[in-house]
Amino acid sequence: MSEFDPVGIFATLNSHGVRYVVIGGIAARLRGAPLVTEDVDVTAALDRDNLVVLCAALTEMGAKLRTASDPDGVPFPLEPEMLTTARSWTLTTRLGDLDIIFEPAGSRGYQDLIRDADTLMVQVDPEVLAPVASLRDIIRTKEAAARDKDRAVLPLLRRTQEELDRG
Repeated sequence: MSEFDPVGIFATLNSHGVRYVVIGGIAARLRGAPLVTEDVDVTAALDRDNLVVLCAALTEMGAKLRTASDPDGVPFPLEPEMLTTARSWTLTTRLGDLDIIFEPAGSRGYQDLIRDADTLMVQVDPEVLAPVASLRDIIRTKEAAARDKDRAVLPLLRRTQEELDRG
């Protein structure tokens, strides 16, 4: 795996005009939850135009399939048609690990999660912005995923949401 550079991933997606929403642990961290994460999770719009620019961004990042047996990743065809063959992709890139989940558990994907997302500044100089799912949506998707690692962080995410609600 390469050095983890989430800002670089967001900047690359932005430079290609990809319509995406940051989800998962990195989104929770950007929302104020004290989580440590080693990858970027996003959901992206599934229309062909967006898949074309997503493929261009992934190509620029040198994306490969992430597998347990090959830490350097396995090359695969970065084509819009290929991306539509799976609901999610676990990738490694020169900027770190990137998971693309087209329909996160408990949601209807990009169109659902962009509604309550906010564009947050993830770096000041140079300025990099990223659309980040709401903490409530992050909690909803982690509840629906029902994986042990998601259940383990739910109390922390709920406390963070309560603190945000209190202002």
